[in-house]
Amino acid sequence: MDQRITFVIPSRNNLEFLQLAYKSIKNLDGKHEILVLDDASTDGTSEWIESLNDEKLITYRNEGPERIGIVGMFDKGIQMARTPIIMAFHADMVASPNLDKNIIKHLKPLTVVSATRVEPPLHPPGVEKITLAWGNEVDEYDYELSKVNLSKLEIEYANKTTEGIFAPWCMYREDFLSIGGHDELFAPQSKEDSDLFNRFVLNGYEVIQSWDALVYHFTSRGSRFNKHSGGSAGVNSQEWIDTTTKNGRNFVRKWGHFVKHDPLMKPVVPHKYNVEFVVRNCQAQHLQLLEPWCDRMSVDCSQDLINQYIESEQPNTKFDLSKKFNMNEKSDIIVEFDALRLNNNSFQFIQNLSQIFDFNNFDSGEYEFDIFKVKVSQVKHYEMNLINL
Repeated sequence: MDQRITFVIPSRNNLEFLQLAYKSIKNLDGKHEILVLDDASTDGTSEWIESLNDEKLITYRNEGPERIGIVGMFDKGIQMARTPIIMAFHADMVASPNLDKNIIKHLKPLTVVSATRVEPPLHPPGVEKITLAWGNEVDEYDYELSKVNLSKLEIEYANKTTEGIFAPWCMYREDFLSIGGHDELFAPQSKEDSDLFNRFVLNGYEVIQSWDALVYHFTSRGSRFNKHSGGSAGVNSQEWIDTTTKNGRNFVRKWGHFVKHDPLMKPVVPHKYNVEFVVRNCQAQHLQLLEPWCDRMSVDCSQDLINQYIESEQPNTKFDLSKKFNMNEKSDIIVEFDALRLNNNSFQFIQNLSQIFDFNNFDSGEYEFDIFKVKVSQVKHYEMNLINL
């Protein structure tokens, strides 16, 4: 059986990190393939790739000037891959000496295997990763020493696994393609991985984190902490703030709730319900606040105000927002309330509707919660409709 992996690596202005990633993968024992997708980089990435004269290196370049983003680039790379196994690898990651072996030993069809991240303390610590201050930048990082230390960690965590998923993740290419890949709703990046991981779990894929398969992850250098985008180590770029805000709203529109997972990063996917808001005393700020959290809205504000909102927000989403204000369709669940009575506590009810419906095991009928009247005509779950694109 062919156990070669294609390491799919999108990169935009990450040359110094990409060079380490490439070096660490070439040092693995397996005869793997590396596929680098240069997303309109201006930092010399293209010239460096050409200088390698590596016939086994597969490349794709977006000439730009606009970036495609990791949503489109990962899918392009996985489609181009020539091996049955692919790994979604980030340019700011360094592979441990036995990463490939310790991933492959857990891999089978309908399974996604993630490596364990060793990260500097730029984010809060978590039980799903190892936090060690080995350097925030390439010039602070001792590659040879890290190989020794990563080898020690491979021994320390030998054969340990947990259930969870995070980049870098590895799977059979046909399993990725069978559900349609990443959702372009989340282009160019942000929340695309959480959406994909939800769909993996709903499709019945087992998610395994291998603790003796390790990467040193400089963290978030694609956009969030990318110095070419206005960020730096631990400092968010405005580019990332804008895209994560936009796609956080899109995630809620699609799933009916925000990203959820357990402490070990296994996705938690509440049921998706068909919900309509009937809102009294609705003003412009209420449209902005409430629209992503429902499938339809019946409001008492003017049509001009609705049109203004749609015109300003529609460029941020592939959902047809005009359909949200079309009352020709019937909704399974109707939530009525006065927008002027909304406060932080009552808004938490809206944010947790899916879990509240799950927990209370509603049947048809009418219910009251705080400022809300809830009318349930039928209870249907729609999350399984979201697996395939």
